Amino acid sequence: MATPSIQENRQEVSGRGRVTARMSAENQEILQLAADLSGSTLNQFIVQAALRAAEAVIEHQETLRVIKLTAEQSRRFLTLLDEPPKPNEALRQAMARYRKSRSGDHDSGFVVEPRPRGV
Repeated sequence: MATPSIQENRQEVSGRGRVTARMSAENQEILQLAADLSGSTLNQFIVQAALRAAEAVIEHQETLRVIKLTAEQSRRFLTLLDEPPKPNEALRQAMARYRKSRSGDHDSGFVVEPRPRGV
């Protein structure tokens, strides 16, 4: 079993990690200027900006997995599930195109029927 390096031991004790980034001098100057204008060090600025970006990505992904509805929107959604509207012309044409494209399949039966009430 390999012995951890001194740096790995320090990381475990301090609970901190290190991230390095290579960038052009121009990008570093831009980041340094922004850090100076915000009254923080370059390291603080980069960490805070990266954390904000990471939180935005995570929040966006969570939003994609969770649909939030008001009480009225929930009632309307459930009503439409229980009592779907009759297919309009555009939907009938789409179903016909689908059936035609799947005509070679043996399992091409595609029937839209409303659910029985109370189910």
